[in-house]
Amino acid sequence: MSFKKLIGVAGVAAGLFMFAVTGASAAPDPNFHIYIAYGQSNMEGNARNFTDVDKKEHPRVKMFATTSCPSLGRPTVGEVYPAVPPMFKCGEGLSVADWFGRHMADSLPDVTIGIIPVAQGGTSIRLFDPDDYKNYLNSAESWLKNGAKAYGDDGNAMGRIIEVAKKAQEKGVIKGIIFHQGETDGGMSNWEQIVKKTYEYMLKQLGLNAEETPFVAGEMVDGGSCAGFSSRVRGLSKYIANFGVASSKGYGSKGDGLHFTVEGYRGMGLRYAQEMLKLVNVAPVDPEPQEPFSGKAIEIPGKVEVENFDKPGKGRNEDGTSNDSYSDQDSENHGDSDYRKDTGVDLYKAGDGIALGYTQAGEWLEYTVDVKAESEYNIEASVAAGNSTSAFKLYIDDKAITDEVSVPQTADNSWDTYKTITVKEGVKLSAGKHVLKLEITANYVNLDWIQFTDAKETIGLSKIRLDMTEAESSFSVYSMQGKKLGTFTARGMADAMNLVKTDAKLRKQAQGVFFVRKDGAKLMSKKVVVYE
Repeated sequence: MSFKKLIGVAGVAAGLFMFAVTGASAAPDPNFHIYIAYGQSNMEGNARNFTDVDKKEHPRVKMFATTSCPSLGRPTVGEVYPAVPPMFKCGEGLSVADWFGRHMADSLPDVTIGIIPVAQGGTSIRLFDPDDYKNYLNSAESWLKNGAKAYGDDGNAMGRIIEVAKKAQEKGVIKGIIFHQGETDGGMSNWEQIVKKTYEYMLKQLGLNAEETPFVAGEMVDGGSCAGFSSRVRGLSKYIANFGVASSKGYGSKGDGLHFTVEGYRGMGLRYAQEMLKLVNVAPVDPEPQEPFSGKAIEIPGKVEVENFDKPGKGRNEDGTSNDSYSDQDSENHGDSDYRKDTGVDLYKAGDGIALGYTQAGEWLEYTVDVKAESEYNIEASVAAGNSTSAFKLYIDDKAITDEVSVPQTADNSWDTYKTITVKEGVKLSAGKHVLKLEITANYVNLDWIQFTDAKETIGLSKIRLDMTEAESSFSVYSMQGKKLGTFTARGMADAMNLVKTDAKLRKQAQGVFFVRKDGAKLMSKKVVVYE
């Protein structure tokens, strides 16, 4: 389990990814499914108060940049980037397309989803009419003209769709189109005909056929200023045969009567995906929650064996939260253990039996735990690291309960030599069921277990010092059942045992029978027997 081996695995994986993405001569990948997303502000993304849940990258959802956003790490139009908000323009917000892509990927586990995002807030459908956009922009207000210029100096939004889509077809296959527009066109009598025209124009320019290219449109905000226009959205079924509609029922406005809330954008993304999946004859994945690995939550106080992370669930919930119980950089188990081999989490034979290894920053595991009583807890972990930069962090219900924990490098630079470290003392936990999350924050930390001990039940010997000539050492006291009762310093084993024998609190805790171990020793060879 050497550092060179770890680098080799990561290097090979990175090389394969780069080849797949950048290989100029490669044929389009049939498992790279691409969707065009166009419309006005609700497609563009009006929610700017999105959270870390929305920012989290899905490894199989990409976007083709249609605007240049160097500040977001997306400088080149037509290139593939991670699909994270804002996708449409540099300063916009969360869109229905964000969660559409993620839900599609969750229901198609062997497929990568690509989004081509082009939208302009406040625009009429006329902006996407290749024969009318110039006339429309000539009479438009300056803010709209300037907004459309994000897609080229002439504001040709449809031209940008076709330009980027042709590049996308070199990498994958266009599978469908999603659309949200209409708030501006309430008085436009031929809106449906123009929507149909834009759809058919894309099909012709890109060599697509309607039977294999579904079109899904979304209703207006439920109960909002333009709610009546939703009937016209549904009426597009008379003009476009391969058609679905994403209902907005239950998703009201953020207060302006026009735009969805963050929750609405997430939920509408799910409904777009559900409609698209029906049209491509794929059953949507019904969300299923993660479950404790053993069928029962891990009790705290107690030991969390790192390999016993929760059984993963399925899909995403309507609020966008995932039912995954782990995240690993790849699907291959690089360890030598068959334990949990169906997950691809890197487990190997080490420590007390099975341990986690080959870790990379950003990976995480989750555990359903049952805290028996509200209290303060001390946390320890069994760890190994062959370098000096490994680290991890712990969370309860997505709230950090530790800072980043640096793992000390082992004396022999081995990833197989485990030692117990204090993670944090005095962490307050509330009683009941929770989700413990272990996040790797710096590469190559190996972990065997994490232990929680009730601080109130741990004896307070750590402040005691004996005035003896022998050098001070650290000792720990354990019950016959192996429960750690406390840690303290003393000048030699004899004095440590005398100290334990005279501690009334200890006698009460363990009925007068204890083991004392010098920290670092492998065996608890000193048994202390004291009866009142």
